[in-house]
Amino acid sequence: MTRTVLIIDDDPSAAGFLNTALTRAGWTADVARTGMAGLQAYDAARPDLVLLDYDLPDVGGFEVLHALRARDPDATVIMVTGLGDVSTAVEAMRLGAENFLAKPVNLSHFEAAVERAHEKAVLKQRARYHEARVAESVSGVFLGDDPAMREVSRLVARAAAGSAPVLLLGETGTGKGLIAKQIHRLSDRAGADFVELNSAGLSATFLDSELFGHERGAFTDARTQKAGLFEIAHRGTLFLDEVGDLAPSLQPKVLKVIEEQRFRRLGGAREIVVDARLIAATHRDLGAAVEAGEFRQDLFYRLAVFPITLPALRERGADTIVALATRLATALAARIGERTVRFSAEALELLVAYAWPGNVRELSNVLERMLMLHPRIEEVGAEHLPAELTGDRRDRHEHVPKDLSLASVERRHIERVLEQCGGNVAEAAERLAIGRATLYRKLKSYGH
Repeated sequence: MTRTVLIIDDDPSAAGFLNTALTRAGWTADVARTGMAGLQAYDAARPDLVLLDYDLPDVGGFEVLHALRARDPDATVIMVTGLGDVSTAVEAMRLGAENFLAKPVNLSHFEAAVERAHEKAVLKQRARYHEARVAESVSGVFLGDDPAMREVSRLVARAAAGSAPVLLLGETGTGKGLIAKQIHRLSDRAGADFVELNSAGLSATFLDSELFGHERGAFTDARTQKAGLFEIAHRGTLFLDEVGDLAPSLQPKVLKVIEEQRFRRLGGAREIVVDARLIAATHRDLGAAVEAGEFRQDLFYRLAVFPITLPALRERGADTIVALATRLATALAARIGERTVRFSAEALELLVAYAWPGNVRELSNVLERMLMLHPRIEEVGAEHLPAELTGDRRDRHEHVPKDLSLASVERRHIERVLEQCGGNVAEAAERLAIGRATLYRKLKSYGH
């Protein structure tokens, strides 16, 4: 693949030297003699790399750097200058330059700096690609498209681009298993196995055998040799759910696998080398578990290299609950027959008002149970929803509103919450999990 570079430098000798060195290294180079010409050339070609001189005849190098980063936050820029002072270099890096080279440029240093900058640029492009795929398949379909889940999507894409351990945090039912599978699916390990194990309620001996395998005769019932899940996940991903329940005796073994990628089977003497990416998940506060002496601090730090917290469903807003309910109901109904399911306004209000302690899993279970009890239903009304949703209804409308739009449902919900809070905007905003400024803006649009 062709690598392109833009050299912005008014010194013909310096620009020629850089051009020759980069061309020999397989780059396609373009040269601009002024800052403004450089900005125009960047807009026209969007090169992979920019070599920017600090001292230009029309505008300062820092101004050009700022303009480049404003045009493209991912622009990869190396500044080159005859001024070798530290303060200038620090300012260049603060403004977003990948590196800062002083003239005359050392060729080997220059080539190494260019390669490092290009590697970082490629990683940025890859992350953007993953983010787009995750936004479609995670936030848009399974877990919502609100700001909190868009941030989760961004982090998932970053995690998928590497191999560091990932720690998924959040309440039960928030979708940690789906996120783990998505990280694997988007990673370079997608062609190998995704293996999962929930450690909650399992004995230390059983978990040891499941994770690390055992040799024949290791214990009473060990009649044959057994490969552990770390072996099965070689070159793939091991998802260890409820890692907070991991027995203390196993925590050092898991730590060793993460750090050294080697272990011994239960009852074995030979070390087995594996390349398995570990994704762990828990609903527990592992920091508190460490303080209580229930979880090793060093293992916690190794697991939490890349933490991702999934917000509770009640924190994701009315739009997400309505969108999720609609998508889930449609997908579940499709299993019964090719049809769509819609919700009455009153049913939507109940879905939005409920706290969902079981999060997305509970929402899916409620809808699946509803469809099983009413297999031919076309519109879900309040009477079709379970008692836990309808038992605490307040200020029920005597009739179903004619306006069934999402905006109308949101407005009625906001007005109801505000009324429950006695008109206290700060309390209502906290209950709705939105900022006060956002709530004020919505109320103003409603004519309040």
